[in-house]
Amino acid sequence: MKTKTKIFTAAISLSVAFFSAQNKTIKTHFLDLDGTSTNIKIQPTMYGIFFEDINFAADGGLYAELIKNRSFEFDEPLTGWKQPNTKTLSPNLDSGFLTIITDKSKTNKNYARITVWNDKNYSLENEGFRGIGLHQGEKYDLSFNLENVSGNISAINTSLIDENGTVISSVSTIIKGGGWQKYNAVFVPSKTVEKAKLQITFTGKGVVNMDMISLFPQDTWKGRKGGMRKDLVQKLYDLQPGFLRFPGGCIVEGRTLAERYQWKKTIGKVEDRENLINKWNNGFAHRLTPDYWQSFGLGFFEYFQLAEDLGAEPLPILSCGMACQFNTAELVKMEDLDPYVQDALDLIEFANGDSNTKWGKIRTEMGHPKTFNMKFIGVGNEQWGADYIERYKVFEKAIHNKYPDIKIISGSGPSPDGEFFDYGWKELKKLNAQIVDEHYYNSPEWFLKNAGRYDKYDRKGPKVFAGEYAAQSVGVVKPDNKNNWLTALSEAAFMTGLERNADVVTMTSYAPLFAHAEGWQWTPDLIWFNNLKSYATPNYYVQKLFSNNKGTDLIKISENGKPLKGEDNLYASAVRDLKKEETIIKIVNSSSQETSVEINPKNSKMGSQLTKIVLTSAGLSDENNFQSETITPKEETQAIKKGKISVEIPANSLVILKIK
Repeated sequence: MKTKTKIFTAAISLSVAFFSAQNKTIKTHFLDLDGTSTNIKIQPTMYGIFFEDINFAADGGLYAELIKNRSFEFDEPLTGWKQPNTKTLSPNLDSGFLTIITDKSKTNKNYARITVWNDKNYSLENEGFRGIGLHQGEKYDLSFNLENVSGNISAINTSLIDENGTVISSVSTIIKGGGWQKYNAVFVPSKTVEKAKLQITFTGKGVVNMDMISLFPQDTWKGRKGGMRKDLVQKLYDLQPGFLRFPGGCIVEGRTLAERYQWKKTIGKVEDRENLINKWNNGFAHRLTPDYWQSFGLGFFEYFQLAEDLGAEPLPILSCGMACQFNTAELVKMEDLDPYVQDALDLIEFANGDSNTKWGKIRTEMGHPKTFNMKFIGVGNEQWGADYIERYKVFEKAIHNKYPDIKIISGSGPSPDGEFFDYGWKELKKLNAQIVDEHYYNSPEWFLKNAGRYDKYDRKGPKVFAGEYAAQSVGVVKPDNKNNWLTALSEAAFMTGLERNADVVTMTSYAPLFAHAEGWQWTPDLIWFNNLKSYATPNYYVQKLFSNNKGTDLIKISENGKPLKGEDNLYASAVRDLKKEETIIKIVNSSSQETSVEINPKNSKMGSQLTKIVLTSAGLSDENNFQSETITPKEETQAIKKGKISVEIPANSLVILKIK
């Protein structure tokens, strides 16, 4: 943010006031800011992050592994791999060939058996995730497991090649001894390439077995080997999120129960984690992605660790025994539900149990003896109907009997209204549910009109988790949806309503979080990335401004005694930050005309400095992109005198006012 300091003299203020009075196109709103305590706290979890492995968000994205199908575990085991000089209907005596060996007794069941007849002509290549992104001069760790079976192969030669086949880094690794061994090497690319490939050749003839062929940048988040992509985590860190919800989303449910997300299969040694097809592999006909799988290198331990890094509360969501109701809607029988419930109880022990417990010991052995202090757990993703309520009851009873302090997130289905939504809320109220997850993907107009949605919610009922929302510029599940300024502005207007109702709404998160520029299935998304870089959308900056300025206590801001929720295209909320001794006002002007506000503080002491942060753009269809982020917050400060505060609010803008 750019900061300018402006000291306005009385003469200048008068001239501005005179100009405003003469210019009839600029209307002045007179707002009352009441510093009297509302006794409503802004929860630390108010603004958080929803992570789902959609749009290549994990493998190919946040998880920094650069090799696709590194252990040949996809249903099509050679997905991502090519043998350029190997023919299908040939013994390949002039080159060589690869076959897949399977041991179904293991979780990592496949490995490659490579027969080399002519080492001058045989090669094996991996395409990465829509290519392999490499930065000039940075270091990349290569590792692979190899068993020397027969023959005289003495070295494995690995190269990183660009799209023209030019070698940009190469390493030769000497093979020693028999039996399975792990080998390591380091690449230093001579130039930056967005779509490189890994090429493997051999010195000598013979047969070798290979598995877990892996490539990672050394410069990961916190420098962890086999860790996360640094630029993407940094963007999450900058949001200052109150919670991290993981791992989804519909992948929690799976298309079938067999394909549901099972957290116990995502912990322990990375090489022993069982791969699984991703639900979004063929989730949408307009974006079929047959190479979309989950390696679970980013598993539950890593999610908890990430939440800790971000200073966010971990919020895991678990299957309740219902497959995605948009797909098979497969149900586990009630008499067979116990293993699902036990998974929830065991997860709490994994996160919070000491080293003497079964699952706490496993966490300790993974390198984290300190507990993760998990406070929340979600039962089901966005299930609906009587089948869900029946299963929720069993989970709630079992969890609270053993862990009464854990807060359970329940769901109201995928829509913000309708029969199933109404039924879910009615039943969950009867059960004294703690927090109900609401989802709304809708038009910008819907968000602008619904800033007062929670004004009439029952103050004694369950709290609300606005768990998934995003304005859709074209329509829900439309591939042409854009992260334009209109969608971001409408979300900002809606968020003032969430904040004004902080006694009901305690958690909120935009969704989805990430999207690969070439591997996406769903739009819009908060952060876009390719193999080399990433950019933040206008929607991201709206989330950041609210989260970075959430305050601690809600106070009232009104016009003529009424909250600002869209009348005359103006929206507002206000908080006090007792820790920073700041008053923070959020104002959205959704009009195409600039407006002026005069704020009259009551029952509070105002400081002498005003910081004004403006997020706006000339066109509602404007977007950020990989080349430039034109829609970013601009900041200035000015001295203020006691009494009323006069501020110009640009057309189609979100303005944050911080008084200290």
